[in-house]
Amino acid sequence: MKSLLGCACALLALGGPRLAQWNPAAGQWGKTDVLDVRVMTWNIEDGLCSSNGKVEGNNDWCALARVVAALKPDVLILQECGDNDGQGTGSGLDSVTNLSTVVNRFQYGGTDPFNGGSAITSWVRKYAPTYELPFVFVSSDNDGFNRNVILSRYPFGDLNGDNKSQYSDTPNISADLWAGGGDGGVRGFQHAEFNLPDASYAGDLVIGNSHLKAGSSAADKAERLAAAKNISYYLDAFYNGLGLGSVDPHAKIADSPAATSVLSVERAIVFGGDWNEDESTNGTKGPADWLTKGAANDPAAGSSGADGVDRNRTDMSFDDARDVFTNSAFTVSSAKFDHLAWQDSVIWQRRAFVFNSATLPVGAVPAELAGFSGGTGGVSNAASDHRPVVADFVLLPALGCNTAGTNLGYAKIGGAGKFPRFSACGSLVTGGTATLNLVDARPNSLAYLALGFNSGVQLALGGTLVPLAPQFLGPYATDANGALAVPGIPGGGGPFSVVVQWGIIDLFATQSTSFSNALRLNFLP
Repeated sequence: MKSLLGCACALLALGGPRLAQWNPAAGQWGKTDVLDVRVMTWNIEDGLCSSNGKVEGNNDWCALARVVAALKPDVLILQECGDNDGQGTGSGLDSVTNLSTVVNRFQYGGTDPFNGGSAITSWVRKYAPTYELPFVFVSSDNDGFNRNVILSRYPFGDLNGDNKSQYSDTPNISADLWAGGGDGGVRGFQHAEFNLPDASYAGDLVIGNSHLKAGSSAADKAERLAAAKNISYYLDAFYNGLGLGSVDPHAKIADSPAATSVLSVERAIVFGGDWNEDESTNGTKGPADWLTKGAANDPAAGSSGADGVDRNRTDMSFDDARDVFTNSAFTVSSAKFDHLAWQDSVIWQRRAFVFNSATLPVGAVPAELAGFSGGTGGVSNAASDHRPVVADFVLLPALGCNTAGTNLGYAKIGGAGKFPRFSACGSLVTGGTATLNLVDARPNSLAYLALGFNSGVQLALGGTLVPLAPQFLGPYATDANGALAVPGIPGGGGPFSVVVQWGIIDLFATQSTSFSNALRLNFLP
């Protein structure tokens, strides 16, 4: 029996990344890996509304279209949409139907039904002809001026059995734990469930969008915090089950029809928006902390989590996105109000950045900005008073043959930006055998197999160790491709189960260790 902490480490070869489109200095702002999921949040300062002119020129509509075309998010969450008064070109708030039409014209062009059928001369696909976000959700919740909008390349799909995939706000929440009760605030907590391609991803995504109360008064701050507390409680109770395994275990969320299951182990939550407070300068626990941490901060390493909104009961993470060329975190004036947050025990953030055309060296300007009549450096200022925050997330790839195991999740990313994937192929009935297969681990490295008879959540080496009271077998060696196989596991003797998970020595991972997902091996009679 050996502990991972006691394993000897050897010098390891770095695995090469896939060919990238990420080279900002050369004007390439794409993703490192095509399977990364890029999420972008942007307060667009009323630029998408029915009365706005939709023409080429030095204007916000054109600038917005060019930036979206250049950055090509897979999911785009927008705030301050539909406000004709704020735009100064009309009056009133666009209906859901009208704003849906505006978003369609923003992407695909055509004629403008709100301005006499005139030809639209600026749209996203004019600058990026093969790019689109065909799945659009316009929130019905509003403050009388603005709506939130989510656009996605992935289809919507119910993930928890309540026959809904789009929510303009949380259901009503009764006071419980740290939540005071109510809903997601003045403009609602818009969120949607997305069905990702099963051939590429093991899980799916919930994406949330929030524009919290603006203002610097004590009442404004209190309103932001109340909404943030309700949202974090809702996410934890509704999607995580407060760590207890069932939806809304305290019966405080008025979802109708009621959801029937929490998210499965490799589905993740990402949310963001304009939270109207800079967590780095507010001197207290503000909305970003409440949204991602719940009432308590992370517990000490080695202990179980408390009430974090992450799947393993720890805190979620929120971005520290910076301008690639100036390292500024500011997203509006001299503050960071705009954020993205994610469940870091399920997915990994490869990078996050703030995009500002004014800071780009000549060679860094993406092609989609070329020809803007106000000059490429002026695109961002023309688009909005906020700068977009963009993050690329690595999700768990689909498992191979896993007929002898049940996936329990909780892989920890390796130093090459891959999640080690563990599956058991075969049959563990009497007379049958199974092969344990590990792929996408550190090449030419040492791996140890943790075994236990029960599963739980233990924080270890920067990750989550699932087998309780584990013993360790090994070392085993991964090959030049980061794979290893343990064949001939005999079946029979059941029914009983064993919980197993690989730990891999990886000098380029945090704390020099990565973990595979855990499995429950199901031995049958």
